[in-house]
Amino acid sequence: MKPLGAHGADLLRGPHLIRAAVLAFAVAVAFLVGYHWPDASPRLIFFSSASSAASPRSRSSRSPAVALSPNSNVSFDPSLISTAPATAAAAPAPPTASAPPPPSLPPPPPPTPAPPPPLLPPPPPARLGIVGDDGAMRDDFDVGGAGANDTDLATDEAASQVPADAGAGGGTRVKIGRFPVCPESMREYIPCLDNDEEIRRLPSTERGERFERHCPAKDKVLSCLVPAPKGYKAPIPWPRSRDEVWFSNVPHTRLVDDKGGQNWITKVKDKFRFPGGGTQFIHGANQYLDQISQMVPDVAFGSHTRVVLDVGCGVASFGAYLLSRDVLTLSIAPKDVHENQIQFALERGVPAMVAAFATHRLLYPSQAFDFIHCSRCRINWTRDDGILLLEVNRLLRAGGYFAWAAQPVYKHEEAQQEAWKEMEDLTSRLCWELVKKEGYIAMWRKPLNNSCYMNRDPAVKPPLCDIDDNPDDVWYVNLKACISRLPGNGEVPVPFPWPTRLMEPPKRLQGVAMDAYSSKNELFKAETKFWDEILEGYIRVFKWRKFKLRNVMDMRAGFGGFAAALINRKFDCWVMNVVPVSEPNTLPVIYDRGLLGVAHDWCEPFDTYPRTYDLLHAFGLFSKEQKRCNISSILLEMDRILRPGGRAYIRDRKEVVQEIKEITNAMGWRATIRDTAEGPYASRKVLMCDKPMVR
Repeated sequence: MKPLGAHGADLLRGPHLIRAAVLAFAVAVAFLVGYHWPDASPRLIFFSSASSAASPRSRSSRSPAVALSPNSNVSFDPSLISTAPATAAAAPAPPTASAPPPPSLPPPPPPTPAPPPPLLPPPPPARLGIVGDDGAMRDDFDVGGAGANDTDLATDEAASQVPADAGAGGGTRVKIGRFPVCPESMREYIPCLDNDEEIRRLPSTERGERFERHCPAKDKVLSCLVPAPKGYKAPIPWPRSRDEVWFSNVPHTRLVDDKGGQNWITKVKDKFRFPGGGTQFIHGANQYLDQISQMVPDVAFGSHTRVVLDVGCGVASFGAYLLSRDVLTLSIAPKDVHENQIQFALERGVPAMVAAFATHRLLYPSQAFDFIHCSRCRINWTRDDGILLLEVNRLLRAGGYFAWAAQPVYKHEEAQQEAWKEMEDLTSRLCWELVKKEGYIAMWRKPLNNSCYMNRDPAVKPPLCDIDDNPDDVWYVNLKACISRLPGNGEVPVPFPWPTRLMEPPKRLQGVAMDAYSSKNELFKAETKFWDEILEGYIRVFKWRKFKLRNVMDMRAGFGGFAAALINRKFDCWVMNVVPVSEPNTLPVIYDRGLLGVAHDWCEPFDTYPRTYDLLHAFGLFSKEQKRCNISSILLEMDRILRPGGRAYIRDRKEVVQEIKEITNAMGWRATIRDTAEGPYASRKVLMCDKPMVR
């Protein structure tokens, strides 16, 4: 065996050494050629992208790039790499005249854009559904746990704001100019009752047609902001307002001159005072109410009797004093020679509305009122075969009472006695029972069922209305000289005593024409709970207890859940629940709950004086009515009836809310858009508005 050193000597003398030398020489030559190549050729350009051969980790983190060879003394055409940012190892040298033009190269492929970060899924809404897995309504409907409504109630700094120029589709919306202020002469303007041009065209006014609705044509609708009287002040809060209001807010003294001797109203310095009297109760409303309770104990104010209609109310002292007995009274009167009586009632904080018994049905449902009162209301109930008293019969609940305090009740002159006999004859044909006649007052009771009507002689007038007549159909419906039928063959169910009736689904709920026949009771309970939860959040975050709320309107009331929530939360206010005529008629349910309401079409103005309400509440109203009505007209009407310093809360689709905000800005309101409890991804927003005291 050869030693190791001998083997090494053999390798040096063999062909391996020759091969290694040749390889080394070739490498050296290649290096020298590559090093000196830029003297005669353009430099090389290398394009790299995410598709280049790299590790998966580097491909996911690198962007497309262009790398240059070290040949820095030769120019190149930058347009060849315009699709990606260039990063050079060294600054390029200025171009040389002797360098040949670069060859025409095809543009590099476009870089692959980096994928956008994945969108996080929206958080689940806090409000849970009311339908279970089996499709049935659930009893444990919830509207979020503790603090679920805090998103609704964030401060201005934290609220989600929508840009002022963003339209419904994200485009730019044309800005709306500021609305002008109306002339001073329009400060008490009620559009559908002050249309003198249309009233002059009436063929007759002998039945009170001039006191009914005659709305302006579309080209003459309100297009300005109704001003407040000079010196207008924030209204005196309830309950002080029952007894006194600012003269500057209702600067009219005719009622003082005409009715001061009857204890209606007096003027003392800068205030009007209301002693509590009336034409038939000059010693005060409380004594008068005590007399009625003693005459017919079954009236039971505050229990059996909860909802009352006062016809020809004067300054509404009758209704004002019933409020302390847990009774809601709707006071109505026409805008006649005593035109400001309803305005005084509303300024006092008493539920009231301009309305007249004339030729059309009043805008309230059948069987709405437990008790109807007329004290010297100057209405001839027996005219035209008793057609006006037939309207009272339609409005009066089965088993309800009608109280009439008028001269024919107690005076013995021949004319007055003749009027009394006519009233007795008419009420007997209506199957009313004369329960008591004492002093100035006579009281009748309506029957509980149709049996008396069915047993009358067929020739007796007035007849029963046709079976297909709907007594709850009231919008521009003429009065009918017939007796509205009571539903069913047996006795009509009487509502629960107050306050139980507020929370119990009434029997007439099943008669509401809506697509939820078997689940109406659950929907009723769910709506009540929903608004109670929302209101609890408003109280906690926005300190609603500090608001001086008295007159409130719910512009799309549903079953009256918002009003019920205010009562449950012990707010000392009343609510006018408006049911749009374009929606299912829920007014019978609202009245059966012991609340007040009215039918209305928001394409037209509302029958009330300017500066009536402290709070206007609208849930889904504008998205529902925008195809029928002009949104600007609705908002200008809201401005007319909202008191200076009042508030409006509007909950609707976000694109509609943005459009509303632009209009409210043009009206001079302060408005803020906020998220609902469902969070920023929800389709609805809340617009919270404040009307300034001074424009």
